[in-house]
Amino acid sequence: MIIINNVLVSEDLIKQKFCCDLTACGGCCCIEGDAGAPLEEEEISELEDYFDLFKAYMLPEGIAKIESDGTFDYDGEGNLVTPLINECECAYIYFENNIAKCAIEKAFLNKEIPFRKPISCFLYPIRITKLPDYDALNYHAWSICESARRNGMRINLPVYQFLKTPLIEKYGRDWFKQLENAVNQGKKWGIV
Repeated sequence: MIIINNVLVSEDLIKQKFCCDLTACGGCCCIEGDAGAPLEEEEISELEDYFDLFKAYMLPEGIAKIESDGTFDYDGEGNLVTPLINECECAYIYFENNIAKCAIEKAFLNKEIPFRKPISCFLYPIRITKLPDYDALNYHAWSICESARRNGMRINLPVYQFLKTPLIEKYGRDWFKQLENAVNQGKKWGIV
């Protein structure tokens, strides 16, 4: 475990290899599961404020779900999550070449909205557990991501490096530099 500014980083983020391969998996992390993606409270207002801009990319059933039930839902433990359609698909998806993609991110990439997508989606396969004094970052090894693990091993890309951009977005460039320094020191001493 590495601790940087009240963030606990699991060694799995350094040791495990990962690189999404959407042509192999079809974006199945967006269309499988028993709950939506975790949301942070401040993301709710962004989803509400910009819904009219990114809904142009959504599936009709996703639009209907949001318009009838709202931009968020709760999972079985009462945590904020994205709503689901068809009991397992994120309401914010659309399909491009048979690959599930995020309508929110499409609007961001088209420079129509100022945020990319929920941070839990951007950081996946990292999951954040909020503790009283820390954020704990853990690697979520979901079976549907086997192609991403193989791809990451093939190119020797650790999880934390694959997710450099979202980690910087969440915790800042200085934090990420401290993480890289800690990893390099750990390798030097044979700890990681």
